[in-house]
Amino acid sequence: MITRRPATERGQADHGWLDSRHTFSFGDYYDEAHMGFRALRVINEDRVQPGHGFGTHQHRDMEIISYVLEGSLAHRDSMGTGSTITVGDVQRMSAGTGVRHSESNPSSTGPVHFLQIWLLPERRGLEPGYEQKRFEPEEKRGRLRLIASRDGRDGAITVHQDADLYAGLFARGVGARFELRPGRHAWLQVARGALTLNGEALQQGDGAAISDEAALDIVATEDAEILLFDLA
Repeated sequence: MITRRPATERGQADHGWLDSRHTFSFGDYYDEAHMGFRALRVINEDRVQPGHGFGTHQHRDMEIISYVLEGSLAHRDSMGTGSTITVGDVQRMSAGTGVRHSESNPSSTGPVHFLQIWLLPERRGLEPGYEQKRFEPEEKRGRLRLIASRDGRDGAITVHQDADLYAGLFARGVGARFELRPGRHAWLQVARGALTLNGEALQQGDGAAISDEAALDIVATEDAEILLFDLA
């Protein structure tokens, strides 16, 4: 079963400096029909204007992943981490027992466009942690590249949850097949472009909840960038 989550039906917060689209309930946007999917709790598509950002704030008991689509994102946290991630970088912060951090667009000329993803951790009270890795376009072109997993295999970043996250870049007409193990679920998020998922059309910003499917056939109908979550 594939249940489409249309981009046009997402929640929205427009603060001038920030345009954020919420796939699931977040902040002032609440929809009891869209509270998350399995361990996946947040997918926010954020665009932050030059010189602006999120001031220092606190998180607990959440695995937070940032995936940049355009521009760069500066990060500072109470663990002493200071970094800037750009297109191709994947960042994971485990909030655990509590972390304070800030995120901002360091550019003076262009916006930063990124996906902020939250996964519920496998247990509460974990030690806070940070990890960042780069995945070149060649690693994702025409295939699904594992970028996050519980065991960090194949050079992926680690997450404290039974979840695998893949990223793929597909030219028009190119696709991939992904087989789901029995009892597994998936979420597909179209970051850019358009594609078909088992014959169903998805556009930029659309998501899809997937259950009781043995395999996923993904074909780009225009150049596309996707994230695919394999979930317990």
